Amino acid sequence: MSFFKDLKRRDHKPAFGGLEIFKYIGPGLLVTVGFIDPGNWASNLAAGAVHGYTLLWMVTLSTIMLIILQHNVAHLGIATGLCLSEAASTYIKPIYSRMILGSAMLASISTSLAEILGGAIALNMLFQIPIKAGALMVLAFVTIMLLSNSYRLIEKWIIAFVSIIGLSFIYELSLVQIDWGQATMAWITPSFPKGSMIIIMSVLGAVVMPHNLFLHSEVIQSRQWNLKDEKIIKKQLDFELFDTLFSMIIGWAINSAMILLAAATFFKTKTPVSELQQAHQILMPLLGNHASVIFAVALLFAGIASTITSGMAAGSIFAGIFKEPYDIKDNHSRLGVIISLLIATSIIFIISNPFNGLIFSQMLLSMQLPFTIFLQVFLTSSDKVMGKYKNDRLTRITLYTVGAIVTALNIGLLVSLIF
Repeated sequence: MSFFKDLKRRDHKPAFGGLEIFKYIGPGLLVTVGFIDPGNWASNLAAGAVHGYTLLWMVTLSTIMLIILQHNVAHLGIATGLCLSEAASTYIKPIYSRMILGSAMLASISTSLAEILGGAIALNMLFQIPIKAGALMVLAFVTIMLLSNSYRLIEKWIIAFVSIIGLSFIYELSLVQIDWGQATMAWITPSFPKGSMIIIMSVLGAVVMPHNLFLHSEVIQSRQWNLKDEKIIKKQLDFELFDTLFSMIIGWAINSAMILLAAATFFKTKTPVSELQQAHQILMPLLGNHASVIFAVALLFAGIASTITSGMAAGSIFAGIFKEPYDIKDNHSRLGVIISLLIATSIIFIISNPFNGLIFSQMLLSMQLPFTIFLQVFLTSSDKVMGKYKNDRLTRITLYTVGAIVTALNIGLLVSLIF
């Protein structure tokens, strides 16, 4: 039985009082830390340094799409008791489900690569530890956390990490002059500057991440109380929406802050940024030593926290291939975690440009994303899978529109690379 299934108290009926909703905040924040990871840092800093405020609209669009997708996939977990990977293996022919889930595992490895690399870069900034040695240190720490700590404890750590990252950027933004009028227009006005397609797609892949859809459908089950009581399921769905909106808006704010910071410093001074270490060094004379240290500390926490969640997602995806829920005590879940983290760390030892590695890892996520989105829409629209909780017509249209936008952006990326 899954660790999350063990957390369910099916015979208990919660009071759902005024403060009850705060007991449901947590799963969304685990997803949030996945899209404020080091890959996002690289994508957002590149966006702000090269194009100023211009690409803020992509953060807004990506976050709106993310809210729609995460809310929908959480419904799958609540209504069926299955994560996205389990549901795919249960209801789709093996030849198709394994192809999609195999690509999701590759996306998870790409994610873990960015997370571990970001943590290693932060250690290099703070203590001059070589990147490869730092990667091994991050790998060791995260592996111990995942294999030894309970979900509840990990969730508390993640919430603390997100808080530290958010406070760090509030401090950083207090030191710079932001053109809020220009930024406000950029948040709502789509723009495609010349040569920006790779960065646009990396921002998309860094926010709407395939592994987070699998993760959310799994961890949301830690909040389930009684799958047989429709009244309680309805309350769960309502509380999940609050958790998702609250958490995704925090992520939108932090991602926006990264672009704002880069636009107000690097773009304003016409300083190109080709690596995170360089950003750290440049911030020192512009904003002072404390700002650069806080930047590195926030990056370290982002790297560690997001590596934990990417490892959990990989375990959930891999276990789901065998129609099993995530349980770190189970061999398949444990193997999925280890495969993702070890292969990602191995790749770090052979890449020559860590910053480009971060950006292209996010671009690869955006290319896998349509497969996961259309898998999710198929499952959550199925009467056989969801019963009375299947998507209504408006929800289906909305989800297919999101999938079409992501696919179109991928085609645009391919065209830009060819021509």
